[in-house]
Amino acid sequence: MNRTIQAGVLGKLNWAILLVFSSLSFFFMSPSLTLGVILGGLAIIANFNLMQRTLTRAFDHQGRQKSGKGPIIAKYYLRLLALWVLIYFLVSYRVVDPIGLAVGLSTVVLSIVVFGILMVIKSKTGEAT
Repeated sequence: MNRTIQAGVLGKLNWAILLVFSSLSFFFMSPSLTLGVILGGLAIIANFNLMQRTLTRAFDHQGRQKSGKGPIIAKYYLRLLALWVLIYFLVSYRVVDPIGLAVGLSTVVLSIVVFGILMVIKSKTGEAT
């Protein structure tokens, strides 16, 4: 499986997990918690996609670095700062429930774990050639 296909699968997993979390929260939890799940999930998926875009542009297909480390590190810290500011305002102004926000922010981590499990299963069954 090449990198483009892996990135596509991971992206779809991100959205699928966010949809499941949001749907469960919508039917069984408070609106504030549901809003936290949705906003946390959207924020972390956007952050992950921006990181993926930065890294894709920084390296060629053979893994060699195209540009210096400075812009990559600067973009990393800018993304982190923007995410921190967003979380700070959402929690300090009580726009969302912090537990729901944490659940939403865990969307990408969970999709990476699921993707890893799927890759292990495929390698065991011989499908990952």
